[in-house]
Formats: sequence, C-alpha cells, structure tokens
Amino acid sequence: MYRKVTDFITDWANASKGTTQVFESMTDETLDQVIVEGHNSLGWLGWHLATVPAFYAELVGLNLKPSSESKEVPKDASTILHTYKKVSEELLQEAEQYLTDKQMIEEVDFFGRLTPRGVLLRQLIDHQTHHRGQMTVLLRQAGLTVPGIMGPTQENN
Repeated sequence: MYRKVTDFITDWANASKGTTQVFESMTDETLDQVIVEGHNSLGWLGWHLATVPAFYAELVGLNLKPSSESKEVPKDASTILHTYKKVSEELLQEAEQYLTDKQMIEEVDFFGRLTPRGVLLRQLIDHQTHHRGQMTVLLRQAGLTVPGIMGPTQENN
C-alpha cells in the first residue's frame, strides 16, 4: 500500500518504463501470438494495459480519460504503444497534481468494499507487472527480443 504520493509516482514511472520496453518489442505480425488457442493474445494484453489505468484512476478519484473508447485491439503495435505512453504520462500528471498523502490512506468504494487509495494504486502496478510477465513469454514464443526489464534476458546476458 502506498502512503505517499511520491512513492507511487516513482514506482509508476519505473514500471511504465519497463512496460514501454515490452511494447516496443511487439510487432504488428505478432499481436495475435497466444500461449494456447483462445487465450489472451500479445495484442490483447497490450491493449488491456493501455486502457486499464483509466479504470483504476477513476476508482481513486482521478480524472483520467479512457485512452480509447474502443474495445477492439488495434491491428498495429504502434497504436498500442502510443496509447499506453499517453495514458501512462497522464496518470503521472494527475497523481502529481491531484493526490495528497492524506488521500492515499482514505478509503474508497471498490465494488462494495472500502479500500484505501494506496492499495488500489499498488494493485494497478501489480496488475501491470503480472500481464507484462505474460507478454514477455509471448514475445519469446514469437521469436522477438525480450527486454531486460528487471535483469538480463537471454539476449543481453
């Protein structure tokens, strides 16, 4: 749980940098890459991460516009990357401008359960890290370079 806005901002800036690296490794031709048929594709996971910050922002009382009204996964990796970068930066700006340390411990409604804002913001980062890990597996399956986000990978060992 975050108790200080600056802690969230620091973590989000680092986490979004790593996620951007994963997005930069995607190609248009590999957006349909899946582990097994019928499961989340590389493109779907990327689009999900590009659109979900607006959901969490609304939960904690920030005014972050959805990065897209479309539920359709774009057919080009650059749209996913640019959408993610835009929403990521807007989330940083909103948090810096409108959140206070006092608000981080205030509870807000999370589907009928009172939850501190700082917990929801931590969940946002954990959620992103979870899906980013799935995406790195799909990058490897697709024969693409896996960036060394939290340490070396096969390509940069």
